[in-house]
Parts: sequence; structure tokens; C-alpha cells
Amino acid sequence: MQTTSSHTASLTEQLEQSLLRSLAYFAVFQYPLSIGELCQFGTHSQAGQSSVQALLDSWVAHGIIFRNGPWYQIKNEPNWAVQRVAANQRADQILPLAMRIGRFIGRFPFVRSVFVSGSLSKHVMSENSDVDFFIVTRPGRLWLARTMLILFKKVCLLNSHRYFCVNYFVDTENMEIAEKNLFTATEVVTLLPVYGREGYHAFAAANVWARAYYPMFPSRSVDAVPAQKQGLLKKMLEWVLGGALGHWLDNKSMDVTLSYWKRKFQHMDQETFALALKSEKGISKHHPLHFQQKVLDQYQQNLHYLTALLHPEQN
Repeated sequence: MQTTSSHTASLTEQLEQSLLRSLAYFAVFQYPLSIGELCQFGTHSQAGQSSVQALLDSWVAHGIIFRNGPWYQIKNEPNWAVQRVAANQRADQILPLAMRIGRFIGRFPFVRSVFVSGSLSKHVMSENSDVDFFIVTRPGRLWLARTMLILFKKVCLLNSHRYFCVNYFVDTENMEIAEKNLFTATEVVTLLPVYGREGYHAFAAANVWARAYYPMFPSRSVDAVPAQKQGLLKKMLEWVLGGALGHWLDNKSMDVTLSYWKRKFQHMDQETFALALKSEKGISKHHPLHFQQKVLDQYQQNLHYLTALLHPEQN
């Protein structure tokens, strides 16, 4: 009997922590969640939806969280639901275009897979959002592939970031994300494959660690995702740039880009620069606003706020 009671208490505590984590994290983006989403983003594998509903109803009744239509949130802000509906509708409108752009990116030399990342991968598109892409390349040609895409954006798209933000590259030998935390796990599991279905499976396998954070989140479907293609022009360019010339150009592209970033972001300390503008032979990350740390800091504040409301005796 004692063991059963302890087990039940443990499950309740796990469910509580799971819900608090999701509510606190998505509150950073002022994004309320439905019960289905709280289950998807949760860790409570042994708790049914009825248990989730009962706990949420109790929290709402005690003023710990708030219900706004079908969604739950940590602040009594009716506008969050309005913003969410508008952002979801924009995402519906933009996603087909993002799919076409992602497949176009896949035609560039040495590109092996393309994923939609950022807010759009979570079915969100605010008025000021960019369409972000996470790109996987052939080893040894990441920086050359990146430079070609950046030049295309600057010359043909007049440097527009709105629908062509290519800010994260890895090659097929460096798919595992080194920074392992709630932010990166969220980004990993929500990536939306649009080109190179083989690469999605390989990327998921390399980052299985993220499933410890999100064991319930379903894998993305790749049924409609094109496989890697080698069109004639792409094949010719990869052949021409596959030897010594391509090797030199890749090294030169990395050196020039890194030198430019060091001048432009010289106000950053070395540790911040290494994390926000990661620049290795097989990895390129361009997140100068260091959004990851800001999100994690705000998440911790939200979690502390909720925990204090739920367990005031611990404070």
C-alpha cells in the first residue's frame, strides 16, 4: 500500500513538473497551449489526458494559471490567444512558400537536406518573423555552400531576410548539436523537413538526446519530402568544385566570413561569440542576438514564478 501511494505521488509530481515546464517555456513567447500540445511537449508518458485535464482545472480554479478558450497560459492576458490565432493563420499562408524555397535551396551545390526551423517550424509566424532554414551539407563544402546561398540572397533577393534566412548549417558528419538544453531540444524535435528525407532520419538519430526532453513529441512525416536530387547543373558544379579548387574556396569562405564576424561583433566576449556565432569546419551558426540564452533565462524566471504560486511553502 505504501509503495502504491509513493508511486502515485511520484507520477503526480512528474506530471506537475512536465506541465509547469511546458507552460513556463512557451510563455516566453506569449504562446498559450492546448491540452493536446501540453501532452505532446510533455514528459508524462504514464499520464492520460484526463489526468492532465484534472490537474489543469485545479490550477485554473486556484488562480495559478488561466484558461483562454481551449488554451492554457500563466498570465491572465486575453491578447495571447488573439496573437496566437493570427500567428497560426500566417503560418498556414507562409508554409507552402517556405516549402518551395526550401526545395529551391536543395538545388544548390553540396546541399543535402533542408529543414524549416525557428517559429514557423512550430506553426507560428508573427508579423516580424523570418522564415528560418537549417541546412545540412556535404562534408568539406559547408562554407562554400553557405557562401553561395548568401551571395544569392544579397544579389538576387537584395539581402532580404524575410523568406530566406539561412542561419544554421551543419555537414553530414557534424549533425549532433553540441549544446544540449531545453531550447536546443525544442528546436531539434520541431524541425520541419522540406528537402532530403534521408537527412532528416540521420539528423534525428544523431540527436536522439533531445527525446529525453520530449519523449512524447511525434516525429515529422517525410512522406511528401523529396529525396536528395542531383540535377545536371548541381552535379556539374559539384564535380568542378569537388577537388582542390573547391577545397580552397571552402577554406577561403570560412576565413573571410569569420574575419568579418569578428570585426562586426567585436563587442562580444569570446565565450558568447563561440556560442552565438559558432564557426567550425563542419558547423556554422549565425545567431548574433544570442536568443537561446535570453529564452532560457526568461524560462527559468517563469518556472520560478509558477513554482512559487503552486508551492508557496517552499519559498
